Amino acid sequence: MAVEEPGVWNFRQDLVDSGVVIQTEDLWKTYEMGTEQLHALRGINLVIHKGEYVAIMGPSGSGKSTLMNLIGCLDSPTGGNYWLAGRLVSQLGDDELAAIRNREIGFVFQTFNLLARATALHNVELPMIYNGTPSVERIERAKRALTQVDLADRMMHKPNELSGGQRQRVAIARALVNNPSILLADEPTGNLDSGTGEEIMGLFARLHQGGNTIILVTHEADVAAHAGRVIRLRDGKVEKDEATK
Repeated sequence: MAVEEPGVWNFRQDLVDSGVVIQTEDLWKTYEMGTEQLHALRGINLVIHKGEYVAIMGPSGSGKSTLMNLIGCLDSPTGGNYWLAGRLVSQLGDDELAAIRNREIGFVFQTFNLLARATALHNVELPMIYNGTPSVERIERAKRALTQVDLADRMMHKPNELSGGQRQRVAIARALVNNPSILLADEPTGNLDSGTGEEIMGLFARLHQGGNTIILVTHEADVAAHAGRVIRLRDGKVEKDEATK
């Protein structure tokens, strides 16, 4: 029996060359519920190019959180293929997925997920500590990321010394610091008042203009309206996929 050459069968240069950062092919996620099966995703086909700003919407139970977990390499599909930055990540094990997550995906969560006793600078350093970046380079890159989100004067503040909007900016800086292929934001304004939420969406717009690929998961139409493309899910399928700008 022939042995596949490592690193060739699971990498597609054609996707990289054509600017495709995400491609899913007939993606399924099925959960076993006793003797029954729950199909959270039912054959999702998506192509997202580098530099796109995409919102994923859908009612509760539509599959948007499941799709976010698969795109973010937090879970693996039951069936189908998922290519991220040219690599077939749907076939990877947990350790390889963790390495891909750290390198290719910047997460922004509704609840910020910051270490309460650490400064903004240290919170932003964390992804680089995990991947072994040397200390001097780590601090320089963290400072640069915090400056990028207008927090140059708050680097040594801890989360309880920052407003909600400033905490989310720290989380965005942390997401940016490894120069990921995509920024994946889950309800990023959910814990913010409307004015602060608009400021954060303005920051995302600026990051997008700077060349970042952004995928936003939200149930709020006014938040999704900031994106250039909206993908609507229903019952685990793509109901609508349309450009908005």
